[in-house]
Amino acid sequence: MSQKYVAAFPDLGFGLTFISGCRDAENPSGFDQYKRKLLRKMRRRETLAQISERIATYAEFFQHFGFDCPLTKHLKRTINSGFPRYSLFVDAHFMAEMCAGILVAVTDFNKFEGNLTLDVADENEICDGMGGREFVTGKGEIVLRDDKEIVCVLCQGADEKTRVSQATENVLFYAYAVPGIDRSHLKTGLTIAADAMVEFGGGKIEFLTIC
Repeated sequence: MSQKYVAAFPDLGFGLTFISGCRDAENPSGFDQYKRKLLRKMRRRETLAQISERIATYAEFFQHFGFDCPLTKHLKRTINSGFPRYSLFVDAHFMAEMCAGILVAVTDFNKFEGNLTLDVADENEICDGMGGREFVTGKGEIVLRDDKEIVCVLCQGADEKTRVSQATENVLFYAYAVPGIDRSHLKTGLTIAADAMVEFGGGKIEFLTIC
């Protein structure tokens, strides 16, 4: 965490989990049943109310910087239709977000260049976003950098460079808190993602850290 970040957000949580030796798959055996079990727990009235409250907290933070929070639409879709089916890596990311009510990114660990640093952006910094989008930062936006460049802008999205693919073997999930979100929820979400990687992707959890 940079000094600028700590000064701007003195007690904001951030979490990471690194799972090595993973195999991606579109629909591993038993994964649908596993997702349905998590979905039933998520949809319980009290649990869903708490998740909805946390997502509303993220939405308010996003609006401060002029963006809509994607978690809001994801939650509505998940309540109505269940978890989407893309691939193990991406699905685990959605499960972590929706079951914990937090913001999570899934990335290819090997694509990062050097160390990671949470920072606060200056005006008009550029990030090459996923899908060919260009992210232009506003002053004070939370960003994640490696030693070369910005790899994620919290309110806009992750970059293309670290995107997972079927060739990805070493997966890093990271989770942002915003003001009002307790660190314990980051641990809950990242644990869901990491456990799915082990059970259905054959991976090994190297670490799960909450800062």
